[in-house]
Amino acid sequence: MIGVGKIKQYSNVLDKPLSKGKQEVSLSAFAFLFSELVQYNQTQVDNIAELERRLEDAGYAVGARVLELLCHRDKGNRRETRLLGILSFVHSTVWKVLFGKVADSLEKGTEHEDEYMISEKELLVNRFISIPKDMGTFNCGAFVAGIVRGVLDSAGFPAVVTAHFVPMEGQQRPRTTILIKFAEEVLQREARLG
Repeated sequence: MIGVGKIKQYSNVLDKPLSKGKQEVSLSAFAFLFSELVQYNQTQVDNIAELERRLEDAGYAVGARVLELLCHRDKGNRRETRLLGILSFVHSTVWKVLFGKVADSLEKGTEHEDEYMISEKELLVNRFISIPKDMGTFNCGAFVAGIVRGVLDSAGFPAVVTAHFVPMEGQQRPRTTILIKFAEEVLQREARLG
């Protein structure tokens, strides 16, 4: 039989199929790389808000690419068109690909109709970070907020996404909440779709 046992050769890396295998990066390699990203950006800014904005911008680029990859790989190039569908996609699929598990919780805000929260007890980007006293409320979760914003914007759900620490009783470290505030146009579209 011709071709039995032969491995197909690809002339270009772009011609290779996307495998669904486990593509994991070691935790120490990620921690080192992320630490370098934070340190580099820290030397380029004058205040904490600017540092968080730069981390969010870096995360935005990651989020846009993650959406493209996951839609191509898992959904046959289909994207979510409903608000709860995209939130569930971020909370479960995106989170699992990035962090190896589903996010701890997804909640709707009680005060505002356009707010949703994804909470994580110990967010990976905050796990190995010790924040000096002079940096006060600096939250590396801004990077993850940027990823979420990148996914949502690229899917057609513009939103303002921010990361916040929320103290928990009996816990030394606060949990991180990613607050998602959707644009008015998203809510109007959702109301039209019924």
